[in-house]
Amino acid sequence: MTTHQPITIVGGGLGGLVLARVLHRHGIEAVVHDLDSSPAARGQGGMLDMHEESGQAALRAAGLFDRFREIVHPGGEAMRIMGKDAVLRHEDDGRAGHRPEVNRSDLRRILLDGLPEKAVRWGTKVAGATALGDGRHRVDLADGGTFTTDLLVGADGAWSKVRPLVSTATPAYCGLSFVEFDLVDADRRHPDSAALVGGGMMFALAEEKGFLAHRETDGRLHVYAALRTPADWAGPGGFGPADTAAVKAALLERFAGWDDRLLALVRDADGVPVARPIHALPVGHRWDRTPGVTLLGDSAHLMSPFAGEGANLAMIDGADLAAAIVAHPGDVEGALAAYEELLFPRAEAAAAESAANLDLLFRTDAPQGLLDLMAGHQRQAI
Repeated sequence: MTTHQPITIVGGGLGGLVLARVLHRHGIEAVVHDLDSSPAARGQGGMLDMHEESGQAALRAAGLFDRFREIVHPGGEAMRIMGKDAVLRHEDDGRAGHRPEVNRSDLRRILLDGLPEKAVRWGTKVAGATALGDGRHRVDLADGGTFTTDLLVGADGAWSKVRPLVSTATPAYCGLSFVEFDLVDADRRHPDSAALVGGGMMFALAEEKGFLAHRETDGRLHVYAALRTPADWAGPGGFGPADTAAVKAALLERFAGWDDRLLALVRDADGVPVARPIHALPVGHRWDRTPGVTLLGDSAHLMSPFAGEGANLAMIDGADLAAAIVAHPGDVEGALAAYEELLFPRAEAAAAESAANLDLLFRTDAPQGLLDLMAGHQRQAI
């Protein structure tokens, strides 16, 4: 038996949850489908800096700003920049900043807490969707189930199952990959690394590669080794526990000649490393108005992380789409047109900045590009 849902959100990430939460505040029901079996099924990633005009604005619209302030990481806005010699080239204590750092898992938790218990249907993997006419769609689930909906929102990330309804674009590899790992209980177990990274974010860059690290609220150091490499460098299946020693050895070889304090971030890492090839949709990705369906977040504008905009844009996308739905009762097409008018130019500007910053950070003379960028920000603030 095919059931019907007026508003369907595919994907229970930050953007989809903000959309559902803001709609809920206005008495509008929406159902979120997420392929994870539960909220705790997998890690959600590291720290996020919440921008005033986007992420923070979305949390205000969701009525969760006070909860957000409770989970902010004190001192998380601090930044250090160094080269391969681990000599400090720039330091900012972050006290004058306006982009507080929060743990992604904590942020997702307060959004989930703000929804009715059955608003998110866990373990429902969407296999595809088909237009039925008049803006309605049939959604097919991997377990064979189906349902219809009046409004279908793709919030399902880089490899969205909803995107093909509006666009033929697919993410392309940016030429850069992360290998991601942790140093747990850093102050006690890895004190030298903890002292090197400091209380916030650290960049160590040179020769088109580097280490990016930040301190998590639970005391761990979350580290990314970044290098230009073929997309399949990690192998078709990624890394597993048996690969850990080989991955560490390969990274140490790629970073030969770097200061031993930086190499210790790799040698002493705990657990299994994770490969993160960086992909992006074309800058300026957009689509013609397609009845009954739209996208938000990475589904709409996947970009590299070097503008710090991905999660922030997903959240403001969700808030803006909800506001458009509220402002256009009974007029789905009017709501989607109003939302996309905001979405497209904002996403294009952020994607262009992100692509430019990737090249700037990983120039042959790194970290000079990042140092110049920080100096420019400081002049603008004066």
